Amino acid sequence: MTGSPIADAVFIGIVGLLVGSFLNVVIHRLPLMMEQQWAAECVQYAQDRGLLPAGSQAAEEKAERFNLWTPRSRCPSCGHAIRWFENVPVFSWLALRGRCSSCKAPISARYPLVELATGALFYACGTKWGWTATTVAWCAFCAALVALTFIDWDTTLLPDDITLPLLWGGLLASAAGLTAVPLTEAVAGAAAGYLSLWTVYWSFKLATGKEGMGYGDFKLFAALGAWFGWQALVPIILLASVIGALVGIAMKFASSLRDGKYVPFGPFLAGGGFAALLWGPGRIMQAVFSALGLA
Repeated sequence: MTGSPIADAVFIGIVGLLVGSFLNVVIHRLPLMMEQQWAAECVQYAQDRGLLPAGSQAAEEKAERFNLWTPRSRCPSCGHAIRWFENVPVFSWLALRGRCSSCKAPISARYPLVELATGALFYACGTKWGWTATTVAWCAFCAALVALTFIDWDTTLLPDDITLPLLWGGLLASAAGLTAVPLTEAVAGAAAGYLSLWTVYWSFKLATGKEGMGYGDFKLFAALGAWFGWQALVPIILLASVIGALVGIAMKFASSLRDGKYVPFGPFLAGGGFAALLWGPGRIMQAVFSALGLA
């Protein structure tokens, strides 16, 4: 756009900071919106079967609208509405010294970290592909993975509202020639990604009677197969498994595992996707084998 590759990449990185600010909203609100939807469906189910009187949702319907756009962002401690100059990515957090301007309650450092991570990923895409449609496609891929990473870590949910568009986006990007993966390999990758983890899930459940992962993991792995092709699935799952195991062991020794002693797998699958984007599947295999002392 500017004629300078570096300037273009910096501009794309700044766009990434802004997108990261919006992703913070998505990460916080989308799970709450899903819970509201589930609650409404439960009430409707009970009403349809005469278990609740009609109109039981009247109070809820009069409540304030809640979605990704409404209401305005607020301090969770005092309800202070965030003004535009308090919502500038990274810089506002630094200027406020990580505290609410009204009540001085601490603001999590994760907000600027999400913005910085998204900006860095967008910058990397801009550096690699310049100001092109390919960059737009891969930036969308990165934004989706960032949101999924933190939502799954917080809630163990991988929303269909993100995983399914990510899957279809990979197939469409392949069909449009925006990835280096032929459409046949993208379709094969999506199918292999889903079926492989589906098989692991049912094998584990039949053997132990327990669920080792959720269906969202199948869909996320299918999406990664659509974006990178079936050949990349083994490097991605190896990296995700090794890092996930190391993090799980560290959390166990630190007594920081949650109730149920689980560690969500989605963030590590997403990490494998980021690694495949930045370094390529071949280098992932080399790194994994080196870490395991097999290289």
